[in-house]
Amino acid sequence: MRIGIMGLGRIGAFHMETLAGLAAVDSLVVTDPVAAAVATATERFGATAADSPEALLAAGVDGVVIAAATDAHPQLILAAVKAGIPVFCEKPVARGVEESLEVLRAVEGSGVEVHIGYNRRFDAGCVAARRAVVSGELGELHTVRSTTLDPAPPPPAYVAVSGGIFRDCSVHDFDIVRWVTGREVVEVYATGGNRGAEYIREAGDVDTASALLTLDDGAIAVISNSRHNARGYDVRLELHGMKDSIAVGLEDKLPLRSVEPGVTFPAGTPHDFFMDRFAAAYRAELTAFTEVVAGTRTSPCTVADAIEASWIAEACTLSLHEHRPVRLDEVRKG
Repeated sequence: MRIGIMGLGRIGAFHMETLAGLAAVDSLVVTDPVAAAVATATERFGATAADSPEALLAAGVDGVVIAAATDAHPQLILAAVKAGIPVFCEKPVARGVEESLEVLRAVEGSGVEVHIGYNRRFDAGCVAARRAVVSGELGELHTVRSTTLDPAPPPPAYVAVSGGIFRDCSVHDFDIVRWVTGREVVEVYATGGNRGAEYIREAGDVDTASALLTLDDGAIAVISNSRHNARGYDVRLELHGMKDSIAVGLEDKLPLRSVEPGVTFPAGTPHDFFMDRFAAAYRAELTAFTEVVAGTRTSPCTVADAIEASWIAEACTLSLHEHRPVRLDEVRKG
């Protein structure tokens, strides 16, 4: 199949390399405002250059991967859907939830599959955790813990437009809690603080945050996030049930040091970058997209799925600012 890639920044270039290595992909068509990025794509991977998104969509592509800036996501998704071309788009769907809802309304009933990139759904550990929940081997869940700790904060320019830690970071935790447990969040209570980069405080955001989520069956999910985790990139998930407890991310590259006498775990070099931690998940995610393009499966993460994670982020942001519990039906629209 012939896949188009819109946007060749850090994640777009990574996706291009991954797609070039997939047996199902015969050729690539790329577009990006930066000429040097396009030149690298054509020289290294033999990709065909398109001088605009419109030209790319007219180049006979079977599917399109959108890795452009967030502001461009809605326009590019809708252009691909109008052309009848299956879409993979990195999260978020749009800058805000209301614009995401506009995209959802336009996509619904189109018959075109749209796959939003939440890569943890394809992480081997998370897949195994979901299987354990579905099989019933854990019994009824009572507690879920999801952790995302970044080794260093994003640059000031990103923080200024990200919408805050709950919208750009915690959404991964929100999505994986929903997906693994199969439950919906009904209420949140969030808090946060600033112990690091001053520009984060100046942007009205926090660099460390936690949220308590009440699920619709009464189970509790505990979310923990930070922009400052000097030991590395730490992503974990714990599921505690009435019959058993399991964990995702407890492996030798875990960025955590034990001080128990005689304990040598974890013994590996800590993860220090999300592309390192989730390299295999990204490959599995794009492999799944080629199956969507081939028509052998439906989207494993729809626009509606992505919006559900965004509602939780909105509720947590409101809870942080107003120091109170917030029910999801208080913020939900559409």
